[in-house]
Amino acid sequence: MASAYLLIDVEAGRELEVVKLLSKIDGVKLAHVVTGLHDVIAFLEARDIKELRETIIKKIRAIKAIRRTVTCLAVDVD
Repeated sequence: MASAYLLIDVEAGRELEVVKLLSKIDGVKLAHVVTGLHDVIAFLEARDIKELRETIIKKIRAIKAIRRTVTCLAVDVD
């Protein structure tokens, strides 16, 4: 299992639209509008890194209102 937090910058005023679109994408478990440096934070889960990459590049980055993303891979610590 691979998971990541995605920090997302969007066009001004389109934050809620982006969150709604993200919530429809398989693998996106949570998406919230936030305050601070970024506009939206999403949590993603996938079978592996390859599937995670495909979701980010082909589905999430395809949303036109998204200007920039930063991917933070989650690391399990036992």
